[in-house]
Amino acid sequence: MHSNRNINDVYSTSGENHPMILRQLSSFRPPCPTRGRPPFPPRGRPPFPPCCRPPVPPRGRPPVPPRGRPPVPPRGGLALCRPGFRSSGPSSSHVPHFIPAPRPCWSTRGFPPPPPGLPRLHPADHRFSSARMLAPRRVNPGDFGGSRRLLSSAVGMTMEHAHRDTEPPHKRRRRAEGNNQGGGPGGGATGQTEDEGSEREHRPKLRLKDGSRGKSRKNCEDEDAKTKNRERDETQNRRRDKSPPRGQKESQPTSSRQHDGLKSLQRHWEASPGRTSDTRPPGGDAAFDFSVMSYNILSQQLLQDNVYLYQHCPPGLLAWDRRLSNLLDEMRQHDADILCLQEVQEDHYENQIKPALQALGYQCEYKKRTGNKPDGCAVIFKASRLSLLSSNPVEFFRPGDALLDRDNVGLVLLLRPNGAERRGADPSAFLCVANTHLLYNPNRGDIKLAQLAILLAEIGRLSRLPDGSANPVVLCGDFNSTPRSPLYGFLTTGRLDYRGLQRSMVSGQKDTPRGRRVLESPLWSRSLGINRQCRYEDVPGAESSSGSATVEGVISDLSVQDAATKAAAAADRHRASIEHGLKLRSSYQHRLAPDGRPEITTFHSRTASTVDYILYTPEESTVPPSLSGGRGLELLGRLSLVGKSEVVEVKGLPNRCHSSDHLPLLASFRFWC
Repeated sequence: MHSNRNINDVYSTSGENHPMILRQLSSFRPPCPTRGRPPFPPRGRPPFPPCCRPPVPPRGRPPVPPRGRPPVPPRGGLALCRPGFRSSGPSSSHVPHFIPAPRPCWSTRGFPPPPPGLPRLHPADHRFSSARMLAPRRVNPGDFGGSRRLLSSAVGMTMEHAHRDTEPPHKRRRRAEGNNQGGGPGGGATGQTEDEGSEREHRPKLRLKDGSRGKSRKNCEDEDAKTKNRERDETQNRRRDKSPPRGQKESQPTSSRQHDGLKSLQRHWEASPGRTSDTRPPGGDAAFDFSVMSYNILSQQLLQDNVYLYQHCPPGLLAWDRRLSNLLDEMRQHDADILCLQEVQEDHYENQIKPALQALGYQCEYKKRTGNKPDGCAVIFKASRLSLLSSNPVEFFRPGDALLDRDNVGLVLLLRPNGAERRGADPSAFLCVANTHLLYNPNRGDIKLAQLAILLAEIGRLSRLPDGSANPVVLCGDFNSTPRSPLYGFLTTGRLDYRGLQRSMVSGQKDTPRGRRVLESPLWSRSLGINRQCRYEDVPGAESSSGSATVEGVISDLSVQDAATKAAAAADRHRASIEHGLKLRSSYQHRLAPDGRPEITTFHSRTASTVDYILYTPEESTVPPSLSGGRGLELLGRLSLVGKSEVVEVKGLPNRCHSSDHLPLLASFRFWC
């Protein structure tokens, strides 16, 4: 025997003692072929041992299929059939009329192992196979010493209707039903049956390797192109529906931007409802129109320290590079003459914000918060329209004062319109622009009032002229107080009676009081040098170090009038009320028309309210005594705000379009100077 010969896989019966098997094995004498057997195949073809020679297919069977097409037997057939044979054993009546395939020669004791190119069969697989043909196996030509050949894993199979068995069962049933009904390509009036028509409807156009059909590449490309065109048309239709009708312009300026398909807040420009005419008031020489923006841009350091407030926002939208781009785009879009910014981080201001705005023609002034706080306030104005007279930073921190121990700051600028002298304007006319960010803590209204008193005293000092008149004031900032709060009422009415007022209710950030601590009189220490009218006063000097003057001598030197004045001043300091004489008015109504819903300037996971304001000195016919001979501003218009529901629709703040948790405020004024 030649151990490197490769033969076909064959199957045998499960009976070990079948007469035919015993007879064939007993007649086998290796290595010579058995008598009466045909000789080995000619040179170049692999010889078969006598015991494993495959049966010759009966006459009438179709020839062996060409290479590359798997032979498939007819349905219901059995493998290795040889008609006309009957077994001579006693159990022949129970054996079907077939010749079982003998077991491989290597399964007999004394024969070499199977060739390496063929798989070993498990004992459980020595049974009658079905009529299906296994895939051809390519055998190493070195095993035969000749050309490369394809050997089947079974023999004696036919190729009649090769593709019939490869079809899915439902197609075979459909084809059989069509044949039974007499349908066919030429049957029926239309030349096809209903079943064939449904099969053709679902039939692919390209034949694949497994005999199925698929779409051609050209058809797929055409279908993709049609899909893309249809999607582009639908997008254009949606945009056309959202755009205003032709010939109708939107109010300008507007704040509506699209980012990655996300709808932005719809804000429009609205004229001032109290504006009546454009006539120049008596004594006015020129008019100067300008716009002011107030914007808390959200310091990146504060965002990271309080990231729990922005869990509704995807982390990618909170990156500073992305936020900076959106913030600068908003500033360019609104193109305000004066920018009052809060929470401006110092390093970002010096390295990015200031250079970018200077490139747009702005001049920048900045005041960082005291202590180790990273941010501060900035007042930025167009150098082509305004000139800086003075820049005055205000610090609210007072060393040794238990009340004023916070690091909040303010910034007050005196600006003069350019070309005022050429227009014949009063050379003493200027604008006082102030910006601040008060303490956030809702429970410390006493600190907020003291900080505000310092700022108002500084504004009053800078805006007042030597003749007693005063120039108009624009006060912007984040006051961390709602429009219904006592602090806001103090700003707009000029007076606050705080007797019995709890500290946690001053700013209106809480609906219910927390704790029972009330405001004490006086609110701030006399050493601060600010009276209850929020003005600076002279602090009496210290007594002479000589000590020669006695108490009786000091009293004798005082007149009765001086004693009465000091007593009145002492009583006034302990009165539970504060005042200021600026008479400020808000640029916004804080209610949306026509439903009266509250306006929103800030939104995050803990609040949705108004805390940002643009306050100004209005031009009125009746001027308060403190502003006798003073000038005022006329509100021309403002950029509308939105309500809470509109902010919820854009998934809160910040989002893809708006990169701060505050909305920018924008107002336009006219200054008669």
